[in-house]
Amino acid sequence: MNSKVADAIGLNSKPVVVVWADSAPEGAMRFKPGRWGCVVSMFAAAAKGRVGAFNRQTYGCWGGGVGLGFGNCYESFPGGVKGFCRFLADGNDSCEDGRRIGEQMVGSGDRRFADDFLQGERYLKDADTTRSFLATMPICDLPANYVVVKPLGLADPAREDIKSVTFFVDPEQFSALVVLANYTEPDLENVAVPWAAACQIMGIFAYRELEREHPRALIGLTDLSARLNVRASLGTNVLSFTTPWPLFLKMEQNVEGSFLQRRTWDELRRHRYEFQHSSVP
Repeated sequence: MNSKVADAIGLNSKPVVVVWADSAPEGAMRFKPGRWGCVVSMFAAAAKGRVGAFNRQTYGCWGGGVGLGFGNCYESFPGGVKGFCRFLADGNDSCEDGRRIGEQMVGSGDRRFADDFLQGERYLKDADTTRSFLATMPICDLPANYVVVKPLGLADPAREDIKSVTFFVDPEQFSALVVLANYTEPDLENVAVPWAAACQIMGIFAYRELEREHPRALIGLTDLSARLNVRASLGTNVLSFTTPWPLFLKMEQNVEGSFLQRRTWDELRRHRYEFQHSSVP
């Protein structure tokens, strides 16, 4: 399937779909069972033409398992949910069990994770705030064996259970998508910025939007850890824009006759192209 939206905004990568499936496509990239991996890196690979697949043994990391819809994987985080709540906040160093687990990590050579585990990522103020965050997260256990990510052009809407489409965009492309997402919708807040891991925005938060009468688009890659993990593949001037499948289809229908075919957008595209191809002294 070709995307009118992607063509109109001059997308340099491929739109990425999330599909629920009973089996993994032949040749799909997979994480090894029990081995760490960043789910967003698979999205980045799909934006370049690859296909990736995840199941309940190959989701890469605890947050990724949650984000894809494989239940509350934080229960198997070192130190359990309590350990994760401290990890996301001010760390496990003040807890005897936490210090013991962190020392074992250091002994096994995983010093970077051990440092974050003990001192905390500090993305939330304290463990109580993290618990409140988890209580509002749309954690679910999806009724499918696999989550597949792949380029939209390789998807078959007639046969596949497509949940969402994610674009990786620069600020001007992002702005155009915000306008288009609001083009025919009944209010002016049809794009939201939830705070969560990047893969969770593209996964369970997008799944939740499908339950709304008017699903919203979601802005992502405000996750600092994910940005660090994919900066080499996606660059530093990019955000993700995830559209639930019904909204994506509306946006596709609305390209014709919209601002995307008018002078202001044409001028922005031209200036963007000239800037990207200008020589820097």
